[in-house]
Amino acid sequence: MKKITFTRKQIKVTGMTVLVFGAAVATSWAASGHGEVHNSWLTIDTWKTLNFAVLAIALFLLGRKPVKAFFSSRKKEIADELKDLEQKKAEAEKQLAEYQARFNNLDQESRQIIEDYIKQGEEAKKRIIAQAEAQAEKLEDMAKRTIEQEFKTARMKLQKEISALAVDRAEQVIQNAISSEDQEKIVDDYLKKVVA
Repeated sequence: MKKITFTRKQIKVTGMTVLVFGAAVATSWAASGHGEVHNSWLTIDTWKTLNFAVLAIALFLLGRKPVKAFFSSRKKEIADELKDLEQKKAEAEKQLAEYQARFNNLDQESRQIIEDYIKQGEEAKKRIIAQAEAQAEKLEDMAKRTIEQEFKTARMKLQKEISALAVDRAEQVIQNAISSEDQEKIVDDYLKKVVA
């Protein structure tokens, strides 16, 4: 068989019931004439008191389980809410710690980002300079080839002019050196070769 134990609440409720019952009895007794012998306690007063006591006990017995269930469910809801709130509080504290760590590392992260950008800028600068130097070398090579080609063209042109001048000069020298008798002799020799 189950052992019956009373909690503090149950004891308080029982005590309050007894006090109410006692108050009802005292009220009936006072209404009946303050202790007069002929009218001290009437039978109707006993039934009223018993009726009230039965009503109080019935209300206590009938209301005990629903009230207890209500308060226990409410207690459970509050405990669950407290548990959820504790969990949310722990998560919020964890997030706060993460944000504080990030905030503390923000200065270091910003310095790291600046260093990374400077490093990338230096690498881009080196790349641009290397490309410019390569382009300059190509342009220099092209300029040298163009100059050499122009120099060759100018040399050939100059050689042609010198050759033409030399031929003209040679003609003049030959014309001045050959007399009319020499010319006739050359023409006769030529004709003999052609006829022969």
